[in-house]
Amino acid sequence: MQLNQSYTKIKFVFIVCLCVMAVNARLYAKANPKVLIFFKEVGEYHHTVTPTAINAIIKLGEQNAFDVDTTTNAENFTEENLKQYSAVIFLNTEGDVLEDDQQEIFKGYINHGGGFVGIHSATDTEFEWNWYGRLVGAYYKNHPDVQAATLKIVDPNQLSTQGLPLVWKRTDEWYNFGWYNDDIKFLVVIEEGSYAGGRNGGEHPISWYHSFDGGRAFYTAMGHTEESYAEPLFLKHILGGIEYAMGKKANNQSNAR
Repeated sequence: MQLNQSYTKIKFVFIVCLCVMAVNARLYAKANPKVLIFFKEVGEYHHTVTPTAINAIIKLGEQNAFDVDTTTNAENFTEENLKQYSAVIFLNTEGDVLEDDQQEIFKGYINHGGGFVGIHSATDTEFEWNWYGRLVGAYYKNHPDVQAATLKIVDPNQLSTQGLPLVWKRTDEWYNFGWYNDDIKFLVVIEEGSYAGGRNGGEHPISWYHSFDGGRAFYTAMGHTEESYAEPLFLKHILGGIEYAMGKKANNQSNAR
């Protein structure tokens, strides 16, 4: 009888210990990093493609262990709110999207190691805010019609270009830029002879990255069309840019082919 009681007590203590361990594991489990998609647009030029892009990035998050919040409300640019995000994505933003105090808060976020991702018309944003121009890396000037063109990968070792073909042919809306930050590091350039309407000549960059003012910034001019967000290679490119902005390090070896 005493043996049975002792065994029952031991079994009970063991079960309690297992329960405590399980609770502690849940409490101390590392939460997924989070990114914020900001898609405020003064006009409605990208209003059809942006929902498709958002859904694609949310799916990338689900597949790659990061969470995604979305907003068009610039009032969410508070110090308390932004500090929860590993990166902020300006998706098809356009025009003057942040007030002066919100600009200062976002600048502080980058200064303290935050990440920035700009997609497509993020370079058609905040023309009067010089700091933002240097962060995103260029300002949009104009573009020809959507058409096919040939891209070249100039840095196959960065997260956003690993696994991409060194010569990449795809269809999109190809931006010309009126100004570049000389500090950006080119990732992808476009061959102006492969399409009509290129105006930057020489090495015409389409995607780039750089360390900037305490943080990290990645930008791609691609992503105007809805079809882009069903392309595995383009999604790989976007994912790598987001991961870089979140602080992930690239492997030394390239998988480019």
